[in-house]
Amino acid sequence: MKELSLCPQEDFEEVLELYNKMVYRLAYTRTGNYHDANDILQEVFLRYIRYGKSFESEEHRKAWLIRITLNCCKSMISSSWNKHRSSDQLNDELAEKKDNFLEHLDEKNAILSAVMSLPQKYRVIVHLYYYEDLPIHKIADMTGVGEATVKTRLRRARLLLKNMLKEVEFDG
Repeated sequence: MKELSLCPQEDFEEVLELYNKMVYRLAYTRTGNYHDANDILQEVFLRYIRYGKSFESEEHRKAWLIRITLNCCKSMISSSWNKHRSSDQLNDELAEKKDNFLEHLDEKNAILSAVMSLPQKYRVIVHLYYYEDLPIHKIADMTGVGEATVKTRLRRARLLLKNMLKEVEFDG
């Protein structure tokens, strides 16, 4: 990996290229909505530009971007716009997404589809642990829950995934 400048104004395109997929995946994992995830992606990098602070390390920059992404997701989910959407509409959207995911599974996407159908509190933990390779203590810091809670959610998510995926055959 190329060493980036730690000053956010320098090499913004490189930072965007390096982290845009991570931010988008996390936002999509949190919201389950393509459009909301894109809005959050834009907001996160807009805040990054506005922040204008040097970071101690590349790891610090990544942690800061993850934290801001989680905060933006939380704000969007609790916004008045989402509160005005009917719960039936949200449930229909989630059911439709789940059905679409499960109908078009191939071996590689089976796990991702199962992860996306997990309740949000488990999805985020699984994403950060397996897709971003973050240790439990960092996930606890970023999500604002205790390490024991992270471990419990991870264990419960694994059990749910095991039950969801037991009928899927994997080549191996």
